[in-house]
Amino acid sequence: MMSPKIWAALAAFTLVCVAVGQAAAQNDTSKRVLTTDDLLAIKSVSDPQVSPDREWIAYSVESIDVEADKSSTQIFMVSKDGGEVVQLTADDYSASTPRWSPDGRYLGFLAAKGDPEVAKTQVWTLDRRGGEAKQYSAIDQGVKDFAWSPDGKKMLLMITDKSATQLAEDAAKEVGEEVKPLPYVIDRLQFKQDGVPYLDRSRTHIYVVNDREAEALQLTFGDFDDAQPAWSPDGSKIAFVSNRTEEPDSNENSDVWVVSAEGDSTTRDAKKITTNEGSDYSPAWSHDGRNIAYVTVTEPELIWYATNHLAIVSASGGNPRVLTSDLDRNVGGPVFAPDDKSILFRLEDSGEQHLAQFDLSSGNVNRPIKGNLSVLDFSQNESGDIAVQLSTPHLPPELFLLTANKLSQLTRTNEALLSELHLAEVKNVQFVSKDGTEVEGFIFTPPDYRAGQRYPTILRLHGGPVSQYDFSFNAEAQLLAANGYVVVTSNPRGSSGYGQVFSAALFANWGVPDFEDVMSAVDYAIAEGYSDPDRLGVGGWSYGGILTNYVITKSDRFEGAITGASEVNYIANYGHDHYQKVWESELGLPWENKEVWEKISPWENVDKIVTPTLVMGGKEDWNVPIQNSEQLYQALKRRGVDTQLVVYPDESHGISRPSFRKDRWERYLAWYDNYVRGQ
Repeated sequence: MMSPKIWAALAAFTLVCVAVGQAAAQNDTSKRVLTTDDLLAIKSVSDPQVSPDREWIAYSVESIDVEADKSSTQIFMVSKDGGEVVQLTADDYSASTPRWSPDGRYLGFLAAKGDPEVAKTQVWTLDRRGGEAKQYSAIDQGVKDFAWSPDGKKMLLMITDKSATQLAEDAAKEVGEEVKPLPYVIDRLQFKQDGVPYLDRSRTHIYVVNDREAEALQLTFGDFDDAQPAWSPDGSKIAFVSNRTEEPDSNENSDVWVVSAEGDSTTRDAKKITTNEGSDYSPAWSHDGRNIAYVTVTEPELIWYATNHLAIVSASGGNPRVLTSDLDRNVGGPVFAPDDKSILFRLEDSGEQHLAQFDLSSGNVNRPIKGNLSVLDFSQNESGDIAVQLSTPHLPPELFLLTANKLSQLTRTNEALLSELHLAEVKNVQFVSKDGTEVEGFIFTPPDYRAGQRYPTILRLHGGPVSQYDFSFNAEAQLLAANGYVVVTSNPRGSSGYGQVFSAALFANWGVPDFEDVMSAVDYAIAEGYSDPDRLGVGGWSYGGILTNYVITKSDRFEGAITGASEVNYIANYGHDHYQKVWESELGLPWENKEVWEKISPWENVDKIVTPTLVMGGKEDWNVPIQNSEQLYQALKRRGVDTQLVVYPDESHGISRPSFRKDRWERYLAWYDNYVRGQ
C-alpha cells in the first residue's frame, strides 16, 4: 500500500494534467465566447455516491428547461471507469438524494412524483435489475431526508410536523368544506426563515419505517428540530444533531445526540453526547461503533467568524478531542476511513478546498487531493474508494474517483459545451492591503486579452461575509470577462479560508478592513497594467452587495455599481430579516447599542454616494429583505443619482427562475456597458 505522500502526489499530478489540458484548450482562438444562454445550459453535477460493489457512482444532475422556465434534477450513474453513463430517473419529474441500499440492489431517492399541485416529496426506490421506481414512504406532509439502515431492512425518515395550516386543510377536506386561509400565529423568538412562511412550532424529527409504505415510528420528540441523522454500524442507534437548550432560538448551541433505533418507550430518550456551548454537528460513526467524529465550534462568541474544527468523542459520551485546533482552517463532512485509523474531511484553505485526512495516531494531516482546485463534496465506499465533486477555474463541478491511489475524472457532463468556448484566463494573485495584510484574489482576463492594454474592470465581491472565492468555476466572472472586462475578485478580511483572526477582524467592524482590502485589489490590478483606472465598476450579491454599499459610500472611483440583495439600514432590518441571533451577538440590542448599529450602517453615509447604482433583489427575500434595497433606491433617486430598482417577484434570496437569472445577467452587462465601458 502506497504512503499518503505518494497518494497525494499522484492525485496532484492528475489534476495538473487536467489543468494543462484545459489551459491548452483556452488558447484555441477559433472558439466563441461565453453567453448568458451558455450559463443556463451548464448542468450542475453533485452528490456522488459509490455503489457497494464499487462498480457505479450515482449522482444528481440539475438542468434548465428554458422553454418551461424551470430547472429540474435527474439521477444518473456512471461506471467506475467513466465509460458508461446511465440516466436512472425520467425527465418529467425532479429527483434528488441518490442513496444505495447496503446490498446495492436498490437506489433510493427523493421525489415528488405526480400532480405538482398536490404531490409531496417521498422516498422512491429503483431496482437495479429493472422496472419503474416504486414509492417507499407514504407520509402526508412529505419527507425531508432519509437513510437506509446498515442491514437495509429499515429506513429512517426526517419528517416535519404538520403546520396549523396543514392540519386545518386536512380537517376541511375531511368534511368536504372549503379550505380557507388562516392567520399566522407566532410565538417564537426566531420566527422567520428565508424560503419558508413564518416559523411556527412545527418541528423536524426522526422516524423509522420497517417496510415499504409502512407506518412510520417516531424516535425523537419535543419542541426542537433534529437534523443530520447517522445510523450506528450495527443499526441499533442513530446519532443526530439538535439544539435542546432552554431557548434554542437564542443561540447556536447544537449538540450531537444518540437515540435508540428500536422506538421502545424505555430506550427512545435521546442521550446527549457533546456538551460544548458552540455548534457541534456533522456526526459520523467509526466502523467499530465506538467513536463519533464531528465538527465543532469552540469559540461560539465569535459566531460565524469562528473556525470550525474536527473533533472526536466516544459514542457513549465523555471528554471530546478537538483534533485540528492547531490547523486554524475550516473543516467539513468528516468520515472515518475503513480501518478507523484516520478521518477524511473537506478542508478550506486559502482559496482552495482539499480532501484531507487526519491520522489519529500521529496527528498528521495529509491531503490526498490538493492543489488549485475545490473539492465540494465526497463519499467513501467501504473499500476506501472515494468519489468527489470537484471544480477548477475552467471546469464546472464534475465527478472524480480516487481509487488505487489514482484520481480519474468520471463525468464530462458539460464537455461538449465547454469545447466550444474560449474562456477567460484566471490568475491567482496576492497583494498587500493598506495596513500590510496580505490578501489573496483572482484576476479574470478577457479571452482576447492583450498584455499592455488596459481594460474596463469590474470588482466583484463575494457574499457571506464568511465565505471566499476559490479555485472553482466562477460563472459570473467568466461572463463579464467574455464581454471584454477584466474581473477582479478578492478574499478580504472576514473571508473564511485564512484563519480565525483574519475572519474575525470583521467582527462589528463591517466596511473597514474589508473595504481597504478590496480597494487594494483594484490598486494591484491597475499597478500590474490590467485595469483602466478611469473605467472601474463594482458589484456583488448578499454581503457582496453590502460591501458594494460601503465602497460607494466611501469612494467615488467607480463609474458604475450593482448592489444585489443587500442591506444598508441595519436597524430597520432587526426583526424583519432572519438574523436576529447574529445581530444581537455582534452588535447588541439596537435600542441599547444604537450608536454601534449606526456606526457601521452604510445608510448613515448615503448622502456621499455619487456612483450610478443598480439596486436588485427578490421580493420574498427574508434573508436580506427587499426593504433596504427600496430605501437605498429611494435615497439615490431623491438625491438625483442615476439608479434603478429591479425586484424579482416570488423570489427569495437566491434567484431561481431561469428567465430571471438570465435577466439579471443581462442587466449586469447593460449597466456596466453603459456606465463603465462607455463609448
